[in-house]
Amino acid sequence: VLDMLPFEEDAHAVYLGVNKEFESDVVRFSYSSMTTPRQTWAWEVSSGRRLLLKETPVPNYDRTKYASRRAFATAVDGTRVPISIVSRIDVEPTTPAPTYLYGYGSYEISLDPSFSASYLPLLDRGVKVAVAHVRGGGELGRTWYDPGARYLTKINTFTDFISCAEALVAMKEADAARIAIEGRSAGGLLVGAVLNMRPELFCAAVAGVPFVDVMQTMSDATIPLTTGEWKEWGNPHDERYFEYIRSYSPVDNVAPNAYPNILVTAGLWDPRVAYWEPAKWVQRIRERQTNGSADGGGDGAQVLLKTDLDSGHFSASDRYKYIKERAYDLAFLLDQLGVADRQPHQ
Repeated sequence: VLDMLPFEEDAHAVYLGVNKEFESDVVRFSYSSMTTPRQTWAWEVSSGRRLLLKETPVPNYDRTKYASRRAFATAVDGTRVPISIVSRIDVEPTTPAPTYLYGYGSYEISLDPSFSASYLPLLDRGVKVAVAHVRGGGELGRTWYDPGARYLTKINTFTDFISCAEALVAMKEADAARIAIEGRSAGGLLVGAVLNMRPELFCAAVAGVPFVDVMQTMSDATIPLTTGEWKEWGNPHDERYFEYIRSYSPVDNVAPNAYPNILVTAGLWDPRVAYWEPAKWVQRIRERQTNGSADGGGDGAQVLLKTDLDSGHFSASDRYKYIKERAYDLAFLLDQLGVADRQPHQ
């Protein structure tokens, strides 16, 4: 007998518990959505009853003031790409608003539409939060990753993300002049690639420890993680992969463009993305941007590099320092979206 557990929200994540007792009639699972902190449930299979056992406490949070939804973008090849969106209920879905768009899209890692307290400073100032479930992740199964956006189809990750941003504007969710984006690590590669491809589409970007010098790093087998990464990106010593990687590697494709304001972070002790990758990328954008420069007049885009001299790939291990670091990123985003002076709704 196959039972389907119904859930009220379209955009949610469900995780099966350990459930070591094979003979038990009760199954434990966890549930979260973009409005619901993680919950642990007991499901009595014979009766269908569900009992809430635990929920992660979030001080001063009222979920009734927020609503989530699922939308779809159409990729350049016709594929439907899901987008999970959350906003306050007093921010209409069909009224364009400043929008924060997040993406990753690599290693078959799924971005679950789950709760994050760090969304609240954005949401409570009228910003819509959207997660683009682009190809390269595992959200729609193995083929969403391979052949979806791996090796010689990697560019689908980037064009999917652009399609998601365009769809949010077309469905009047997003204010076309106020879309800020963020990605970390391989998600920083995503940010770097789309900024080269469509810089005018975004007002600001945060790239955390971004993997942006793909061509150089994948060509240097003396770097400890390089040979293992060939199974994700391809080995550039093969001409097919050399040309393909070079076609999207952010450092190698910075062009004379009017780039938006960008905050880039790096860690001096990062063993996965060496600090010189984001440093090299920042300098190249500063040299080639066309919206003002030191010798051409105007201030140009703010291309900021913030390097943590104590941390590695995953930012601060001290939780209080981590919160401070995240607050820094959010302050930049709020400022760039033009809502920093708004008092948060209660």
